[in-house]
Amino acid sequence: MNLMKFEGWDVILFQIPGWFILAVGGVVIIGLAYYYYYFASSKSAAVRYSDLSLVKTGKKSLRQRLRPMLNLLRLCALALLFIAMARPQSGSQKRDIETEGVDIMIALDVSGSMNAEDFKPHNRLYVAKEEIGKFIDRRTNDRIGLLIFAKTSFVQCPLTLDYGTLRNFLTMVDFGQLEDGTAIGLALANSVNRFRDSDAKSKVIILLTDGVNNVTEIDPMTAANVAKTMGVKVYTIGTGKPGNAMYKTNHPIFGVRYQYATTMIDEETLTKIAERTGGRYFRARSEKELEEIYTEIDGLEKTKIKVNEYIQYEELFFNFLLAGFFLMLLEMLLSQTYLRKIP
Repeated sequence: MNLMKFEGWDVILFQIPGWFILAVGGVVIIGLAYYYYYFASSKSAAVRYSDLSLVKTGKKSLRQRLRPMLNLLRLCALALLFIAMARPQSGSQKRDIETEGVDIMIALDVSGSMNAEDFKPHNRLYVAKEEIGKFIDRRTNDRIGLLIFAKTSFVQCPLTLDYGTLRNFLTMVDFGQLEDGTAIGLALANSVNRFRDSDAKSKVIILLTDGVNNVTEIDPMTAANVAKTMGVKVYTIGTGKPGNAMYKTNHPIFGVRYQYATTMIDEETLTKIAERTGGRYFRARSEKELEEIYTEIDGLEKTKIKVNEYIQYEELFFNFLLAGFFLMLLEMLLSQTYLRKIP
């Protein structure tokens, strides 16, 4: 189980939002009224003069230019007092997330038969890699590893939460990395071995192959029994269309050639492995079916997440109240001293 803490974003709430709405509305109304009074009403004069050229040439003093600030100070003071009445509160939102992740080993067959192009326009291995990549993208908080196998097996990437690195290792998977053959039992045993130090409550192997076990080093059912003992669930996938499939081969003289071979999948053994460990066997006859299989497995093995969310509040009432009174006193002080207007 993993525990992650997020201390995040600050939020400002209003205990009495009506006062905040009143503050906004009041500022707008008073602002419009002031604009009309100061600017619009000043356009019409009570006394008409024949010549205003001398008046226009006179420059306003600093006091005259600053005097409109008194109304602005009064307006801001009222707005702050209204906001204070709305009881503003600053809250820091925090989350504690407890996750019960799933440890997943993906065992991928890279034998020569996976070069069959019955999933046109691509071969079986290409399509399998594409769907595994999509499966990885859908997982969160789970450790995922990748094992490839043919006549032998090799851990391409150990269990990790670094999905970017895992995707890079998946991209590098290709034919020719291992001697040709299909060692299902060995691949399953080595995949189970990766869970020796795992404390995850759920441990899963997804084994994909298109052939029959032809390496007798470890019997597939023996490996399945070990998986059951260790509490590892195995999902098996047999991939390939029934009948004959076209394979691409490299002839030493004639170069790339195509030939047909019969698709042979030991569905009986794959089904027994899945049933023995509490998993399921799937058959993928097309790219669409393979995509649906990985989507279904993704839905069956979900990570458990428990979220505890809480907010700590701090009252901001006095901050706005003091700011409002300060601006009000400043306006009164300036209006009676430096910016005083003498009739």
